[in-house]
Amino acid sequence: MDNEFDKERIINHWIESSDNDFKAMVDLYQTKNNNWALFMGHLVIEKLLKALYVKSKGEFPPMVHDLRRICEKAEIDIDLSQQILLDSISRFNINARYDDYKQSFYQLCTDSFTAEWIEKIKECRLWIKTKL
Repeated sequence: MDNEFDKERIINHWIESSDNDFKAMVDLYQTKNNNWALFMGHLVIEKLLKALYVKSKGEFPPMVHDLRRICEKAEIDIDLSQQILLDSISRFNINARYDDYKQSFYQLCTDSFTAEWIEKIKECRLWIKTKL
């Protein structure tokens, strides 16, 4: 059995998994499951950044969910507006996951708020894909 690190296979795994989560995000959004749509949006971006990490560093990505931290570890240059965007999207992971945040996050996820963030996630996704 070959134990060699298969960089391309691992990158493709993260991209395919992200693409599947993207479809789930769209489905959840269309059925008005706004908080879960944004949670999936976080996973979409996290997995693409992890693919970019593997491409950049040639090793397995860190087991973290903070999007800006993944960029820092991968030595991906991002400007202040991208840092703010990634920090905001990272909050969707925490807020949807932990009970003490769920109710306030659910109330925050109005249709207009969610629509705005779904668009930002889509743009972020395309930006990362250009780097892959």
